[in-house]
Amino acid sequence: MDVDVVELAESLFAEATRANERRLLVLAGDRERGYDALESVLDALPIPITETTLVGPEDRLRCEQLPQANAGDLLGTTRDAVVLDAHDGLRPNALGKVVGAVDGGGLLILLTPPLEEWPDRRGEFSESVAVPPFSLSDVTGRFRERLVETLRAHRGIAIVDLESDRVVDDGSTDPAPRLCDPATPTPPLNARFPAATYDACLTDDQADAVEAFESLLEDGDEPRAVVLEADRGRGKSSAAGLAAGAFAAAGKRVLVTAPESRNAAEIFDRAGKLCETLAGRTGTVESNHIETAAGGRIHFLEPADAVDYLGSPDVVVVDEAAALPVSVLESLLEADRIAFATTVHGYEGAGRGFSVRFRDRLAESDHEVVDRTLVEPVRYAAGDPLEVWAFRALLLDARPPVEQLVADATPESVTYRRLEPDALLADESLLREAFGLLVLAHYRTEPNDLARLLDAPNLEARALLHDGHVVSVALLAREGSLSQETRSMMYEGGRVRGNMLPDILTSQLRDESAGDPAGLRVIRIATHHAVRSRGLGSRLLERIRGEFSSSVDWLGTGFGATPALLEFWRENGYRTIHLSTTRNDASGEYSALMLSPTTGAGTELHDRHADWFARRFAALCTDALSNLDPDVARAVLRTVDDAATPSLELSDHDWRVVAGAAYGPGLFDVDPGPFRQLIVRYGIEKPADVDLTDREERLLVLRALQGRDLVTIADRLEYHSTGHCMRALGDAVRPLVDRYGSAAALEERSRFADE
Repeated sequence: MDVDVVELAESLFAEATRANERRLLVLAGDRERGYDALESVLDALPIPITETTLVGPEDRLRCEQLPQANAGDLLGTTRDAVVLDAHDGLRPNALGKVVGAVDGGGLLILLTPPLEEWPDRRGEFSESVAVPPFSLSDVTGRFRERLVETLRAHRGIAIVDLESDRVVDDGSTDPAPRLCDPATPTPPLNARFPAATYDACLTDDQADAVEAFESLLEDGDEPRAVVLEADRGRGKSSAAGLAAGAFAAAGKRVLVTAPESRNAAEIFDRAGKLCETLAGRTGTVESNHIETAAGGRIHFLEPADAVDYLGSPDVVVVDEAAALPVSVLESLLEADRIAFATTVHGYEGAGRGFSVRFRDRLAESDHEVVDRTLVEPVRYAAGDPLEVWAFRALLLDARPPVEQLVADATPESVTYRRLEPDALLADESLLREAFGLLVLAHYRTEPNDLARLLDAPNLEARALLHDGHVVSVALLAREGSLSQETRSMMYEGGRVRGNMLPDILTSQLRDESAGDPAGLRVIRIATHHAVRSRGLGSRLLERIRGEFSSSVDWLGTGFGATPALLEFWRENGYRTIHLSTTRNDASGEYSALMLSPTTGAGTELHDRHADWFARRFAALCTDALSNLDPDVARAVLRTVDDAATPSLELSDHDWRVVAGAAYGPGLFDVDPGPFRQLIVRYGIEKPADVDLTDREERLLVLRALQGRDLVTIADRLEYHSTGHCMRALGDAVRPLVDRYGSAAALEERSRFADE
């Protein structure tokens, strides 16, 4: 049917406004025709240009413009209309972020090539997926094929074929009118915040969230934390803003931090309005700074600056917490009164870092935690078509199978399956279970990974299934087999997409031949929470090795190093060859690289890097790794191959220094070098006839390897004094002298042992 695009957009907008829902308008066809239609639509709609954002490569409109790479700037903001130009390619992450920025009654407008052609159009994102040795022609369009299918299938989505001037779907849902406005939330009994705070709440969920902030008013020295979790549009930032306003009106100092100041706009907007209600026009109300007549204050600082300012405010509020590195979130826990607001299904910024990694750290802290989950939408009505579509299109709500379906899974009951992209595309249940398991088990899984899973030529996926349901899944990347030209380019400082292990070994560790052998890196491996610790992850790795050992030279992995993960990989035959010298921004941990060779070429690669790593580890501990957790350092050494154990190149004098400090009046401080060699040797070999306690091993790492001061060590390891700490160090070195000592060492020992 031939219908005017402007008339269609006006009808769509009117319906969205009546229902307090959002709608999607797809303008499919030639780009210039799309922009012509778009300008006519925006001129006709009663939407201020200040409430419109274009996400695309060019500033083609009179409104705010962002490239897709900066779509995260919209986090914590709302717009009446957002336009996403996908002609040069579509970043799935960007799509997920712009959907959340559209307000109730608003429109998301998508500019695309003709839908029949779009799956075969390879844009910038496809280029990023074409990692060497693969080319752009090897990248498929399954993700876009599935996306087009969802656009055609879901309600509330209007599609205009600009090539034929035809409306394929008018997007009308004919929603039933809302019978009544929701009841005003009832303030809690004995509320400590003013009644106006709760009068400003729009849902009972929001009122409950605001009440949770009252726990931060409690007296006492016990640290307290509030955690608000919700999908986008549930009003968590508004609740945080109302609480901040109540604190400031009572004379409290509130520090707000978020990835960027614009992400906290809603907090300051709601806090400012409440402060004006409570105190009239007295005080200062600005976009990121509020002062009240009672002496209260709300101000914004960037996360890095906020970490250095935690001693001054009474309350710290962290918005869009999932978009901050875990290391920053950990640092913010120095605050005694703190609140975190975070998105559940948005893959915001660092994705699942908050829920997967940081929640464990928070639980281990001294903070008494109050949790609230907001379910009722605030910015749009429940059942909003755009939210329903986005959740399916990007698998934002993907979940592994329910526990009852896999509770009996064992290594003997499961079947090994190759998850072919075409099979995943054809089986929505299989795709949701596999991807959902990756989402819940790993903090970095994001919509881009869904596209890579379906389209990337270098990726493989394997799973274990119990009665047809996914219980363990691994995402694998083919790496290596790079040409001499590519390897030389990497060695000279060029960057190569993908190929993480060869890239690091070549560019950082100066091994130009590292990219020659073919490898398979385990990017992700996840096992259903209901059946962990049954050997299923190990069984999956065993089957992967059996399948690929004849076609690759090595199996490898890289991850944020923790003692438990290092031990898991060690038990499965992987050995550490490198530890990053900087912390991962998302996990806050140092990344370990591990290899498990399958051929002679892979063995040669492993052996030389294991040898180099063992020889440099002690020096790293006094420099780049001086703040490495001692338990991680111990675990790293245990996962280095025994064959890489460095020889002890100690002179007789060196041995007398070591033995004299262990058994006599000698001092460690005179020459720490020989001690470090000895401790690295012990840490890798871990001989059965040396029985050191965990505390003694931590002491050896902190003092001998990292050179920490005695006051810090004594406090951390709970020694009574620095003198006690030094004596304990000598006692810990004694078994090492007994095990490894030369004749000179044993002679020195015998001189003092009986005294």
